[in-house]
Amino acid sequence: MAEHPAYPVGLRLTGRRVVVLGGGQVAQRRLPALIAAGADILLVSPEATPSVEAMADAGEITWLRRPYAEGDLVGAWYALIATSDPVANATASAEAEAHRVWCVRSDDADQATAWTPATGTSEGVTVAVLTTSARGRDPRHTAAIRDAVVAGLSDGTLVAPHHRTRTPGVALVGGGPGDPDLITVRGRRLLAEADVVIADRLGPRDLLAELPPHVEVIDAAKIPYGRYMAQEAINNALIEHAKQGKSVVRLKGGDPFVFGRGMEEVQALAEAGIPCTVVPGISSSISVPAAAGIPVTHRGVAHEFTVVSGHVAPDDERSLVDWPAMARLTGTLVVLMGVDKIGRIAEALIANGKDPETPVALVQEGTTAAQRRVDATLATVAETVRTEAVKPPAVIVIGAVVDATPTTEQP
Repeated sequence: MAEHPAYPVGLRLTGRRVVVLGGGQVAQRRLPALIAAGADILLVSPEATPSVEAMADAGEITWLRRPYAEGDLVGAWYALIATSDPVANATASAEAEAHRVWCVRSDDADQATAWTPATGTSEGVTVAVLTTSARGRDPRHTAAIRDAVVAGLSDGTLVAPHHRTRTPGVALVGGGPGDPDLITVRGRRLLAEADVVIADRLGPRDLLAELPPHVEVIDAAKIPYGRYMAQEAINNALIEHAKQGKSVVRLKGGDPFVFGRGMEEVQALAEAGIPCTVVPGISSSISVPAAAGIPVTHRGVAHEFTVVSGHVAPDDERSLVDWPAMARLTGTLVVLMGVDKIGRIAEALIANGKDPETPVALVQEGTTAAQRRVDATLATVAETVRTEAVKPPAVIVIGAVVDATPTTEQP
């Protein structure tokens, strides 16, 4: 008899009896989806994994703590046979056939009347990947295809050309420290849905090249300011495009709420009645030191880290940083936007008691192909910045963690 491909179908199992035989790893993997589908689940097994037992304790499934017995499949719409007893599996499979119950077998797919596809979800879409026949079934290959499709839907690289999802309003997206792979999945998806992208200079620029041709990309640094201050001009651009019914992404470097003035934009949008979604990003204060091999905390070295803005010098009346307190800290001090002020920052820390020999690392263009690390001490950092021509953007790390080295010591 010629072999035919399986016929794919979606089962609506809400309130319908599903029988699962066996409480091992197979059941543990399959039960959550059956529970999510609203099925009336009967588990028949003398034993179960702790996770499966927890499902029974929570009332999500009914558990009969005994081996399979003929008649257990009566009234079932669907059965998953996954015991460790081949005879019981064969008997249950025959019962399913006799009662016309679609049956999946974990031990012998050729003898099953149904196969479980590799499934995944993304934004309300379920992806199910099924091989065309039992011969040559490779679950790893099927799962890899599933993962690729779901990842493409999630990050926006796979979009139906005539059915592109649009969400009117503004999404305030943290782009991460610079490497385009370090933006969140949600942030990348929203970029793929955008009509307009207003981008910061420090945002992950490589992502802009991936946008479709119809997307309008606006460099926030080049918005005509007119009678407005720079931030007001950006706020107005966000509002104007959103009021036209467009899907707008405000792409910022790092995290929108870490020295990114993101809250000012959220407040302006709220006052204008524009819906805004905030998507956190990986802050450069942690990720850039990590990319340069520096942990901001380390057992036995630093139990805390503090992030400060260095865009205002310690002796500037606008400074809100308690620099004497910073000098007393025993942990790590991370300074953002402080390259041109690092000499005065170092002087303030030393003047307030910080050891001049405290290690300092400057990580320029962190996580990008142009990343470089320059080391110094508080006493030498100002001169080092000049001689090494360190330019922003750079993250400055001050503290003993700069000299931390890998260890094989066990906790």
